[in-house]
Parts: sequence; structure tokens; C-alpha cells
Amino acid sequence: MSRPSRPEPVSAPFWTPYVYTLLVLMALGLVAALARFIWGLGAVTNLSDRYPWGIWKAVSVAAGVALATGGFTTAALVHVFHRERYEPVVRSALLVALLGYTYGATSLFVDLGRYYNIWHPMWPSMWQGDSALFEVAICIMTYMLIMYVEFMPIVCERFIGRVHLQGALAAFNGPLDRSLRFIQGALGRILSVLLVAGVVISCMHHSSLGSLMLIARYKLDSLWYTPVLPLLFLLSVFAAGFAVVTAESLATTWVLGRRPRMEVLRPLSNYTLIFLGVYLIARVADVLIRGVQGRLLEGSLSSRFFLLEVGLGFVAPFLMLASRRVRRTPEGLMVASGLIIFGIVMNRANVFITAYQPSYAATRYFPSLGEVLITVGLLAFFAFLHRIAVGIFPVVDLGPRSRPLRAAPVQASARST
Repeated sequence: MSRPSRPEPVSAPFWTPYVYTLLVLMALGLVAALARFIWGLGAVTNLSDRYPWGIWKAVSVAAGVALATGGFTTAALVHVFHRERYEPVVRSALLVALLGYTYGATSLFVDLGRYYNIWHPMWPSMWQGDSALFEVAICIMTYMLIMYVEFMPIVCERFIGRVHLQGALAAFNGPLDRSLRFIQGALGRILSVLLVAGVVISCMHHSSLGSLMLIARYKLDSLWYTPVLPLLFLLSVFAAGFAVVTAESLATTWVLGRRPRMEVLRPLSNYTLIFLGVYLIARVADVLIRGVQGRLLEGSLSSRFFLLEVGLGFVAPFLMLASRRVRRTPEGLMVASGLIIFGIVMNRANVFITAYQPSYAATRYFPSLGEVLITVGLLAFFAFLHRIAVGIFPVVDLGPRSRPLRAAPVQASARST
């Protein structure tokens, strides 16, 4: 049986080579971002009127929010379907989802030509109910708000009884502590409603991202264009969410020198396998029903990218997870989860970039160095925030150490003396 969940702040040293590497990547991304905001999109990107979106929308927004679905899938599993055995990974999943959605929103801010108008979807007079992109914007903003509210009980747990301001600020210790207790109690009464609302809203905007590309009927390659694209987008995120939760949990425990909680991750991989199988069935059926299977072996760039996406990103991890031996090893789960993550990123990049063929385009879009630097810099920044958050808040459920303590041999030597 799984031991009770005991999340706690990570006490490992903060300044490590990993953190220094993140700082370097953040600095490079900041330089490129400054150039973008000072001289405009044309100075640092290969975007144009023919290709108005690139890796910022395909990878940072579409793939980023898809990989951040572990928050709502795991929360639904534990709090809606009452699978309490997976509670040790809920908080980590929520933090990754919160940072992932914030990363997507920040990337969208960088991507917009008139970034100063990003507030428009929040103003009722500017709403457009017939727009799929409007629905995506509203749902993502609402879901981000819900996730921040869901994270507040963790903040309250961390600081209740530990507010010790000094000097003139000491007068605020009592009011702050009472406020935290009030917030914790109030959120405890409505948290279940927020969880259900988050699941519904998240499903809505993932399918809407697929609906957005249905508008480009004659600009999208037939290998990816399908009337059920919204359904395929939605089905793919369920497997992706659990895969990201698994990969994040394994990576965190390995970095901290702890034993992975295989009693939680092993049965969780069964859900990944099931949802991945459902997605593959739907994907194969769509190809056969539309009659485009003949294009798979034509040798074109589109067919090669399609086979790479489906074969390596979805079929290979499905076959791996179908093996009980793979599901029993942390390394096997990590590789399978990594392949699913690759498949999701590849799918969104293929739909938004590879398959997108505008009329009268003189050249194909390829991301510039500035676009890549900003993307990597933002990823590094939110990874840096993740490292700070796990060191402050009780998010990570630390398992036992992977190696025995050094004190044991010393004790044995003392007895022999």
C-alpha cells in the first residue's frame, strides 16, 4: 500500500550547475526579447503576413498548454474520481500546470504584434462569440485564475503560524495569519466546485485550439486536416498530462537523490496507456476514413514528419507501456513519457507549421535564432520559478533516499572496535 502523502519544501542546495545553466539561457532569451520589443517582430523573427504564427504559437502556446494538462487530469483522478493513491503527485502536477499555462500566456504576449492590446478579450464590448480564438483566450484566462486559486491553500499551509515580520511590520503578523486562516477555510468549502470547473474549462479550450485550425481548410495539409481535429487535440492531452506528471516526478526525485514513488507512478502509467490507446485508435480511424493512408509512403516532407510524429511519439511509447517490464522500471517510464511529450510537441508543430501551406508563399517558414532564444529563455525562466517554488512551498512528496546514509558503516566500525 502507498504510504500517506507528506509534501514538504525541498531543502537541497539551490545554486547548482542546473540553476546556473538556466540563468545563462534566461539572459540570452532576455536579450532577444528586448530586441523584439524595441525593434518589433520583424527584427528577430521570420514571421510574415503569409506565416503570421510560428514556434511561439505552435510550441509555446499549443504544445505548452497541452503538456500542462497534468494539473486537471491528476486533480480529476484524485478529487473527482476519488483515486486517493495518486495524491502524492497532485501538488507537483498543479505547480507544473500553473507554470505551463503562465508560460503559454507569456509567449502569447511576446507573439502579439500589438502586445499592449492583450487585455482586449477581458473587456465585454470587445467579445466575439463566433471566434474559436476568443473561446481559447477566455478559457485559458479563466483556467489560469482557477489554478492560482487552487494553489492558494498550499501557500496558506506554508505560512500559517509562520508569519514573523520584524520591526515596524510586526504589527501585521496577527492580521496576516488570521487572513491566511480565513482564506484556507473559505477555499476549502468551494475547492471541489473549482476542481470540476477547471476540468470542464480545460477540455473546452483544448478542443477549441483544434477548432481554430479548421478555419484554414485549404491551407492545411490533408494528412492533418480533419473535421475531428478538435477531438484529436482533446484526446491527446489526457495521455500527455499523465506523461508529464510521471516525467516531472521521476526527474525531481532523481535530482534530489530520492527513490521514485513507483507504487504511485506504476499504476498511473496504466491510465497513460489507456488514453494513449484511445487516441491512437481515433487517429488511425480518421486516416482510414478520410482515405489518406496512401500518402504515408509517398516520401514527401509531410509524410516523413507524420510518420515520425505518430510512430516515435505515440506508437513507440504505447508499445513500451504495454510491457509490464517497462512499467516496473523508472527508466522505462521516463523514456516512454519523454516520447509522448515529444509526440505532443511534434503534433502541434506539424499542425500549426508543417501542415500550414498558405497560398502564394514564396518560401517556407523556419524559426529564426531570435525566436528560438526567446522560447528557450522563457522555458528556462519558468524552470527557474519551479525550482524556487519547490524550495519554498510544500509541493514535492519526497520519498526515501536512494542510498543509505554514510553513518551506517561508521557505526559498524565502532562496534567492531
